[in-house]
Amino acid sequence: MEFIEQLKSSVDIVRVVGEYVRLKRAGSGPRYVGLCPFHHEKTPSFSVHSTHQFYKCFGCGAGGDVIRFVMEIERLTFWEAVKLLAERNGIPLPRQGAHGDEESRRRAALYEMHELAGRLFRELLGSPAGREAREYLERRGVSRAAAEEFGLGLSERGGQMLVRAFERAGFPHELMEESGLVLRRNDGTGFYDRFRGRLMFPIHSESGKLVGFGGRALAEGDEPKYLNSPETPIYRKSQILYNLNRAKRAIEEEGRAVLVEGYMDAIGVWSAGVRNVVAVCGTSLTPLQVRSLRRHAPEAVLNFDSDRAGAAATEKHIPVLLEEGMRVQVLELAGGKDPDEFIREHGAERYRQALGAARSYFHWLADRARARFDLRRPDGRVAAFQFLLPAIQRMPDRLDRLAVAQDLAEYLRMEPDVVLDEFRKAAAERRRTAPKKEQPVPDPNEVLLLHALLHDAEARAEIAPLLGGLRVLERSASHAIFDAIRRMTEAGEPVTYQAVEARLGDADRERLAWLALADDTLHEKYSTELAVSCVRKLAAAEREARRAELRRRIQEAERSGDAETAMKLLEELGRTGRG
Repeated sequence: MEFIEQLKSSVDIVRVVGEYVRLKRAGSGPRYVGLCPFHHEKTPSFSVHSTHQFYKCFGCGAGGDVIRFVMEIERLTFWEAVKLLAERNGIPLPRQGAHGDEESRRRAALYEMHELAGRLFRELLGSPAGREAREYLERRGVSRAAAEEFGLGLSERGGQMLVRAFERAGFPHELMEESGLVLRRNDGTGFYDRFRGRLMFPIHSESGKLVGFGGRALAEGDEPKYLNSPETPIYRKSQILYNLNRAKRAIEEEGRAVLVEGYMDAIGVWSAGVRNVVAVCGTSLTPLQVRSLRRHAPEAVLNFDSDRAGAAATEKHIPVLLEEGMRVQVLELAGGKDPDEFIREHGAERYRQALGAARSYFHWLADRARARFDLRRPDGRVAAFQFLLPAIQRMPDRLDRLAVAQDLAEYLRMEPDVVLDEFRKAAAERRRTAPKKEQPVPDPNEVLLLHALLHDAEARAEIAPLLGGLRVLERSASHAIFDAIRRMTEAGEPVTYQAVEARLGDADRERLAWLALADDTLHEKYSTELAVSCVRKLAAAEREARRAELRRRIQEAERSGDAETAMKLLEELGRTGRG
């Protein structure tokens, strides 16, 4: 495990986490805070400690070192996370086979199969057999450069290209099936490619690994029009957005993401110079996908097709975005065009102008309500109000909600006080039902001692031997933490945050993180001398309390005439130093 420790000590967890979470330094100390990437929250409860190299969220409980973070955020195995960190930071990996487990090796084989399939698809698209597919792309306005950038390809109509290639590469049939790229014939006589005669769109994870494909039918009568890879050990549809691996930097720079429906829309918008575009690829938008976006920007523009299905999808996805704390706008293009068609017909500049004029989701929903309900009738206005109220309540900013309430009253020709009263009732209900989580205030002495013990070997050598006799610490909720440090010091073991954490149960690990992250309150006045003095004072107070107890017992023994007990207690009192 020496390589693992070397890796963790060589990689800055703040920089790694900062690639996924917008972090802000808390004061001048070593703690950074941000919105947790693992659950929805409006107030940051997620912290990263640069000195001790760990992260912790007190909202959902997620926490660990840099390897654990990469495992959780990228949904990787331990050894996959190690490999990813090593490669990104230019750290040579140990010889192949020295580390790893069966699951990691199996997943590595699945990645290898997808890379091989992607290369074969690209080669076929560029060959004479790909002429019709290339002409189709040309008609759709996809340039050769864009096709190459997105790795577009073509699957062989015969259905044996991948089967033969995988067999030549030595992949077992069981793994071929598990990849989702190959199917077994119903009669059990052999195998065939899942994708046949289709334009192929590689699908990548956020970190850029090829994990699946989408295939568009090119021949008349081929159904379905789009066929996607199934769920596999490396591909979870609910977690991945098409093109996020390319778009995430632009999303951060722009402060918002443009969300479209399909592969061709994403490629068309990207080619128009709008690089902060991702696609949901025909699936329902999930909270996991929204959290992936929210890690990079707080705002999203929905730009789905303007037909009935596209409008229904927009209406369906708005609450999912709002529930995860995103600000939402809607872009509905003139003429009922989808983004790809609009750009081909009107040009990139017109599209960018339209994007700049995207409206708040509320105004888009209000138009939907106008078309759905008869606002000339009182019951129609009430129905429109009930239709719009849930979405408005999900707006994260209170002032925005109040402004929209005024617009809504005017729009529905209702009394503003009536609308505001309904808002207040809903807000009161949310406050009543919202769970309250109280965080206790850390004991400054415990915080001070912990950081002296973790930071300074000389202080540890002086302080640790005193800890075992401090009853005030034995009664403390942090007793297990200090006892573990004392035992490690006595045994001559290295004392680090991670080493201490490894010796604790879940509750004590939580408390260790809580105390460690409280050090920003001590940063200006913290010193080893102060910590040593603190322990000496505690030890002196313990001795004085013990002497007072002995004196009380001596007096009781003398009053009862028990001279023998009184003498023993006097001897013990003499052995108890004054400090």
